Amino acid sequence: MPTYTALTTLMGEDAANALAEAIEKMDPEPTGVGVFEIEDESGLWEVGAYFLHAPNQALLEVLALAFDAKPFALSELPEIDWVAKVRRELSPVEAGRFFVYGSHDADKVPADRIALQIEATVAFGTGHHGTTLGCLRAFDQLFAAGFAPAKVADIGCGTAVLAMAAASVLPDALVIASDIDEVAVDVAEANVTINGLEGRIECLEAAGFAHPRLAEAAPYDLVFANILKGPLVELAPDMARHVAKAGLIILSGLLVVQAEAVTAAYVANGFAPEHRDDIGEWSTLVLRRN
Repeated sequence: MPTYTALTTLMGEDAANALAEAIEKMDPEPTGVGVFEIEDESGLWEVGAYFLHAPNQALLEVLALAFDAKPFALSELPEIDWVAKVRRELSPVEAGRFFVYGSHDADKVPADRIALQIEATVAFGTGHHGTTLGCLRAFDQLFAAGFAPAKVADIGCGTAVLAMAAASVLPDALVIASDIDEVAVDVAEANVTINGLEGRIECLEAAGFAHPRLAEAAPYDLVFANILKGPLVELAPDMARHVAKAGLIILSGLLVVQAEAVTAAYVANGFAPEHRDDIGEWSTLVLRRN
């Protein structure tokens, strides 16, 4: 059975949420409605809806006019196993000493690399995205320069690929991976097991540092946070409280155009920029706590 999608953009979070609420009352009703901020400083929000039956196009046109939104873009999606498709199409990723691959590429693992097996799942972080790749590169360069943190936290860990990279080269370090999404935590735990790192990484469900274990283990010598611009900025004061003096943070999940604003937020909270790596439209920042 095909899936139908309807997507539009409009200005303002309140208007976007109101439009989403109106869409939920449509007949046929959608199977899901999402509201997302477009991370390009434009102030635009995207509203998307998914239907199992063709939506009422005339009603969507009326709703777009009523909420001053762009006309809805309607699409019919064929029934595809997207996870299986992505698994087939993803090629291995090399980031310094790290080689990130799916099980279908197990025969391609070089003998001189640290192999991290990550499957395409609902959790973010296969190494192919410019943000994850940037974080892996940054950590590889720091480790090559002699940086060996004793305590590491991966905040918003997704698949936990960053936590696993740290644990694989820091056998004596305490490594904690946390995510706000329960499903991501389950995926992280599965990946830890697949890669033979049981007992080396603690996986927790938490928003930011809001978990007793994260507070207990602080301060951290290294923190990864590969999330989004908004949460990164909000996290800056907590980051300052949980990072050791002279400790490092590796931040990503932000666009190149957002890098200066995120850097400014962390400078205001006692961090100094050390390195920046732009991969396509995505930026990765390395900062040190003063």
